[in-house]
Amino acid sequence: MCGFYSSVWNFAAKILKNLQMSKFFSIFARFLLNPYMKNFIYADSTIAFVTAAAQTCLLIEQTADHDREEWREQMLRLLPVLYLRTRLLEPAETVMEDEPQRFVTEEDYNFALVGIRNLLGQDDAYLDVFVDQGIYTDEIQTAYISEGLADIYQELKDLAAAFQTGEEPVMNDAVVLCRQAFDNHWGRKLLAVMRALHEISDTSY
Repeated sequence: MCGFYSSVWNFAAKILKNLQMSKFFSIFARFLLNPYMKNFIYADSTIAFVTAAAQTCLLIEQTADHDREEWREQMLRLLPVLYLRTRLLEPAETVMEDEPQRFVTEEDYNFALVGIRNLLGQDDAYLDVFVDQGIYTDEIQTAYISEGLADIYQELKDLAAAFQTGEEPVMNDAVVLCRQAFDNHWGRKLLAVMRALHEISDTSY
């Protein structure tokens, strides 16, 4: 029986040692990646993307301070820039084991959604032929500009909050994950919202 416990102990000690080595190599890898992270985080393309994201968040947060035509015009100027800046991001990979913290609360999300919905009124709704995951359907769906922009806001605000931490691994992974989310859903929503905003009658002409 003593031999059995001895074998178990040795086995457990071996696992612990492997875990410690794994942690060591993980830390060592992050040390080696630090110049890479700096090059990516402070690259012109990343700074331009984060700037466009911050400007979009600010306009959404200040929706109540604008009249409808002014807000619509500014949004139609910002969204193409945001799309382009996201497309121009350099390829990168995450460096942390866990995903960065999410900062946007349900109250933040609803504040953005309700503000846009109140501003646009009946023009908030538009017809779309895409459903979740970009699957094409023959059935016309009713979508909402406010929901699309609130979803985009959630991704961009989490990114902006991650940059405010000043922690480079967090900043790096926030950009990478935001770009992945762009490919998966919010890039498509951005294009749909742009089309819907474009179709709203402009009373200034």
